[in-house]
Amino acid sequence: MGCSQTRQVLDAGSSHTAMYIYKWPADKQNGTGVVTQHTECHPKGGGISSYAGQQREAGRSLQSCLDQATRDIPRARHHLTPVYLGATAGMRLLNISSPVQSAQVLKEVGQTIQSYPFNYQGAAILSGQEEGAYGWVTVNYLLENFIKYGFVGHWLSPGRQTVGALDFGGASTQITFVTKDEVEDKRDRMNLRLYGYDYSLYTHSFLCYGRDQVFKRLLAHLVTGQGHTGKMSHPCFPAGYNVTMKMGTLFDSPCTVGLTPSSGYNPQAALSVEGSGDYDHCLGNMTEIFSFHSCPFSQCSFDKVFQPNVSGSFMAFSAFFYIHQFLQTTTGILVATPAQLEEATRAVCNMSINEMLVLAPDQEPRLQDFCAASVFTKVLFTRGYGFDEISFPRISFQKKAGDTSVGWALGYMLSLSSLLPGESVGLRKALKPGAWAALLFLFALLLTTALMYVSLQACRGKKKGSRDIAS
Repeated sequence: MGCSQTRQVLDAGSSHTAMYIYKWPADKQNGTGVVTQHTECHPKGGGISSYAGQQREAGRSLQSCLDQATRDIPRARHHLTPVYLGATAGMRLLNISSPVQSAQVLKEVGQTIQSYPFNYQGAAILSGQEEGAYGWVTVNYLLENFIKYGFVGHWLSPGRQTVGALDFGGASTQITFVTKDEVEDKRDRMNLRLYGYDYSLYTHSFLCYGRDQVFKRLLAHLVTGQGHTGKMSHPCFPAGYNVTMKMGTLFDSPCTVGLTPSSGYNPQAALSVEGSGDYDHCLGNMTEIFSFHSCPFSQCSFDKVFQPNVSGSFMAFSAFFYIHQFLQTTTGILVATPAQLEEATRAVCNMSINEMLVLAPDQEPRLQDFCAASVFTKVLFTRGYGFDEISFPRISFQKKAGDTSVGWALGYMLSLSSLLPGESVGLRKALKPGAWAALLFLFALLLTTALMYVSLQACRGKKKGSRDIAS
């Protein structure tokens, strides 16, 4: 990596863990504006919260990526490279259901990281508000909306509007954006001062509204509605798809435990689920896992949560990107308006599993989930968040900005590393004074040479013209 500083962040999500290595030139004081992603790694297995009760496996699950980090980072810089682990909604849920197991998992992954030659900075469970805010910081940092490094060595404020962030993980979903409206619930307000500018954010994280928990809640809702007889129809699963599972797997989460049947329930009983591929019934059942009925504030998104009107542009990332990409790929619809979102979602939900397999064979392990995920996105964006024909087209669905993955990890690292100054960083020189002097001298020399060449050509032209007249 040459003369550069490095940081590692382990994003311990609910469904999987990802490791990111960031770097920037060592001679850049405060490094801001030059941080880039060097590598990323995705180990096999689930998120660290899935190893509750078998904590050692949580630590082992990180070893392949930590081994890669020892190869990617020069040996001489191993002990100088901080490692941060941030856990999100999966661990927030585990911390609710079993604080002891949550602490044991964090302790085990910490011991594993400490067995490597890096500078371990600890593991933490991020709050939903932190997760949303760090994602917003990442998006706007990568888009250079805070500050930009100018050609002549100045830090420049580009004067751009910031972009809101929409994140969809395995156990929660976040919305964060700058608003001029009053945030009536102070728990959802965050004020940041970056580079001398104040940003008033609305940010809310909806626990139990991540992809995996939504699927589990939807299935539990269907079971309680149809009765736990051992066989049921699922309108969001495609026709031709069926699966068998244990009844207890539906009600083992804090998100679904309240739906556990009160009588005749056997967690070991087999449940056979058969897909029917019915968009309208899927939409009706999905809508029922939201609560739109009451609001203690002047306005709400859902579940009695205040939200001001969405404003400005947004970037939707994580699972939202893959859902949007799947809809476009399988239907050929642009999906740039609410009407197109509904049209594409209806088309996908009405496909059989075999039709999906022909159109997207690379998505075979997840094909059965795309109808439910698309319907959820439609309800969340249009009825929940309030995106309409004017605001929805301002959502950009992205996986990366440049070569850097979009998510909360970069914003988390920048914050913990003090690479986001509150005040303006002022003038910074990109080169040392001696180098600037040499460049100015070369520029002057080239300019002088060019002027002499132009003058010489002009004189030759005059002499040639005089000879032509004389002859």
